[in-house]
Amino acid sequence: MLVLVLFLIFYVNQFLGGRLNYFGIIPRTGWGLLGILFSPLLHYNQAHLTANGVSLFLLLVILFSHREYRPEVALASIWLLSGLGTWLIGRPSVHIGASGVIYGVVTYLIAAAWWLRSWRSAFLAVLILFLYGGIFYGMLPHAGFVSWEAHLSGAIAGVLAARWHYK
Repeated sequence: MLVLVLFLIFYVNQFLGGRLNYFGIIPRTGWGLLGILFSPLLHYNQAHLTANGVSLFLLLVILFSHREYRPEVALASIWLLSGLGTWLIGRPSVHIGASGVIYGVVTYLIAAAWWLRSWRSAFLAVLILFLYGGIFYGMLPHAGFVSWEAHLSGAIAGVLAARWHYK
């Protein structure tokens, strides 16, 4: 359902001329705090939406397939912490997209395997590393349009959420 909501919001935003993008994260501003909640729902273009939508769908299927992951709490924690991190460290621009959440779920699934110590979680962690291991390059600071700050914040959020859940 979440991925369908992303597509619905994208097309509504297109109809509105992109005005909803101002509900993204604008670092260190009061208005930008709203973006912590809304930025993962917003995307700049169809390619951005498709890339995030496919990845988010696959990762959420994995996350929700194993109740021991505590998926609802994990997703909420990652969503909020990745947004807060982006708000704290982001460059002065509007940060939108679900990639912070995607990075968070990737690192959550890998870190959770460490603390769960089950064969199933270990297998899924290896699968995630195989499928998404290359995304870790996206956390490194670089110039350009892509929010490495959201990627880094999401990755940290995923590890923190896993640690808090499995102390």
